[in-house]
Amino acid sequence: MRLVILDNYDLASEWAAKYICNCIVKFKPGQDRYFSLGLPTGSTPLGCYKKLIEYYKSGNLSFKYVKTFNMDEYVGLPRNHPESYHSYMWNNFFKHVDIDPNNAHILDGNAEDLQAECDAFEQKIKEAGGIDLFVGGIGPDGHIAFNEPGSSLVSRTRLKTLAMDTILANAKYFDGDLSKVPTMALTVGVGTVMDAREVMILITGAHKAFALYKAIEEGINHMWTVSAFQQHPRTIFVCDEDATLELKVKTVKYFKASCFLIMIELMHVQVHNV
Repeated sequence: MRLVILDNYDLASEWAAKYICNCIVKFKPGQDRYFSLGLPTGSTPLGCYKKLIEYYKSGNLSFKYVKTFNMDEYVGLPRNHPESYHSYMWNNFFKHVDIDPNNAHILDGNAEDLQAECDAFEQKIKEAGGIDLFVGGIGPDGHIAFNEPGSSLVSRTRLKTLAMDTILANAKYFDGDLSKVPTMALTVGVGTVMDAREVMILITGAHKAFALYKAIEEGINHMWTVSAFQQHPRTIFVCDEDATLELKVKTVKYFKASCFLIMIELMHVQVHNV
């Protein structure tokens, strides 16, 4: 497990984008060799997506041979609704890069058979050869995707009822009206993300500090689903200073020293100057 601590949100976003870029470039994707990338939504990854778009526009990165799999989608929200995750991904990322729409996989929260939709999503991941890098974010209660507190740590893609804390947090995207906030979602499971060859989790802001503490300084606990990634062989937590406020001083010092070595490694493997 690695923890990369940057001074602020912008630097954390840039670091994460550079890491994704390097992973894709090093992989050397092509017509018969696609890179599979798991992606999140929410406010945290917006800065990362902005930088990835810059790298594409500058000619340093292509998504032509990349397949993406999004973590989740609301149930019952029209695909063209401004707060659907379909709209989020297309408006904030996909329409700005050269990805083939057929290779951008997002769960359909309006499918007639929701379980069949979830099973098909797992099959698509399998047919793609698995996820090379799964990028995720977390909620203040330590949930990843919509794997709310109490979720199984070996769960697969499924229908999930949202916790009230999540509904309250999401109300800001629906004019503060709780009656407009979806109460159910389709989500990849913790086990689905754990199957990825590498996982990078973005954690920024003081409101996520206790969740980061639970994620790395305490034991694995299904009430804090992000803690499961302590057991993943290749997990990177990327955070800003504010997110470390609940960590022990010794923990921060140790990981900051490690972070310096990781940044040297990242600079060493960069193929393009991004």
